[in-house]
Amino acid sequence: MTEPLATPDRRRFLGATATAFAGLAASGCMADSGGNPTPAPAKPGSFAGYGPLRPDPAGLLDLPQGFSYRVLSRLGDVMDDGGTVPDRADGMGCFDLGGGEIALVRNHELQPQHDAGGPIAKGFGKKDGVFVPGGTTTIVLDARTLAVKRQFRSLGGTIRNCSGGVTPWGTWLTCEEAPTGPGEPRGEGLERSHGWVFEVPASARGLVDAVPLTAMGRFNHEAACVDPATGIVYQTEDRDDSVIYRFLPKVPGRLAEGGRLQAMVVEGLSDTRNWPGSAAAAAMPVGRPYRVSWVDLDNVEAPADDLRKRAVAKGAALVARGEGIHMGAAEVFICSTSGGAKELGQILKLTPGLAGKPDTIALFFESASTEQFNYGDNLTVAPNGHLIVCEDQYTAIQENHIRGITPDGRAYKLALLKAQTELAGGCFSPDGKVLFVNVYGPTATLAITGPWVA
Repeated sequence: MTEPLATPDRRRFLGATATAFAGLAASGCMADSGGNPTPAPAKPGSFAGYGPLRPDPAGLLDLPQGFSYRVLSRLGDVMDDGGTVPDRADGMGCFDLGGGEIALVRNHELQPQHDAGGPIAKGFGKKDGVFVPGGTTTIVLDARTLAVKRQFRSLGGTIRNCSGGVTPWGTWLTCEEAPTGPGEPRGEGLERSHGWVFEVPASARGLVDAVPLTAMGRFNHEAACVDPATGIVYQTEDRDDSVIYRFLPKVPGRLAEGGRLQAMVVEGLSDTRNWPGSAAAAAMPVGRPYRVSWVDLDNVEAPADDLRKRAVAKGAALVARGEGIHMGAAEVFICSTSGGAKELGQILKLTPGLAGKPDTIALFFESASTEQFNYGDNLTVAPNGHLIVCEDQYTAIQENHIRGITPDGRAYKLALLKAQTELAGGCFSPDGKVLFVNVYGPTATLAITGPWVA
């Protein structure tokens, strides 16, 4: 195990790096790394939800009184580059482009056998001589009317682009949930290894060069977020025996130049999952902070897909299916999809240390029933400090919600999807008035407006 990294004073670091990050910014709208104004915490006990959900006449999305949605983009829509909108829309980020435009960069969790929505002119990897269909599409909107001005494919040749995260310098980190390649399981016909993070500028006007950020590790990637104070990137992994990673770039904001990959060690706790029957069952109570240190990892390109196992052997703490991750005002929120005594989901809160103090982690929320929360996946932080979480459970009777969780840890229903699929990619507009979200399949990207609580 390495010694805990000496954490810089975040406020001092922000002042010293503001000019450098401003130069890197591709007109990003973020006051935090999630594309949202910095949230102002609500008063504890002051809010319990927006009221009962009302049936949607169109049979797609039930919302509370006063809320409404519109469909911006659908599977099969003809895009400006001649292709059509692909299926399996997943993680997504929102960016202010300036000039009255905002951009949504949207993942598509496509595997090699799926339809790409048309030929891909350039990309990362091929199968049997053809670029594999995963990647991203970008939707550019009029910031005032939300009218679609243009949409196009912005990354190609990747596999299972699940989630990702926005950066303070105006790019989207899109993550492959696909550690496979030639000679590996499910890698037949592939010409390159997959399981990487790629970077897509929000300002792109078409397909970008697909460059894998190999120093950030090869594993079953889910999501990422950036601490704007330090440039550190936190990453999750969708495995039952996953760990939390962080990437320390050599140069903040220039991830392609490499850096160090580390895994999270929790002092006095080897397992955060609280699963019944496990050695750590009920060992992590809600609200108790634990000191965190970080262990360096080597051979991060992991041809054996064993990075998490080697991390655990070095003392890293186990996490149950790390999925959504998002930077709030001063803390990182992480969805553990199947964690908890009921195995219905947890949310962890990782707080980077201030003024040389150590990082800490606490269990912020653990679901006790399906009425509270059922398999949370993508999450974001609303301008009022509430967590907005998309559920991702697949059962015989599938009812996936968007859940809100107040700053004092109370869950409420925000929306119910009336389709046998999931919601994903929740993110707010720069002014905090619109929640954008994807219906996974058939692809539909929605804009939700309503009387958001300040």
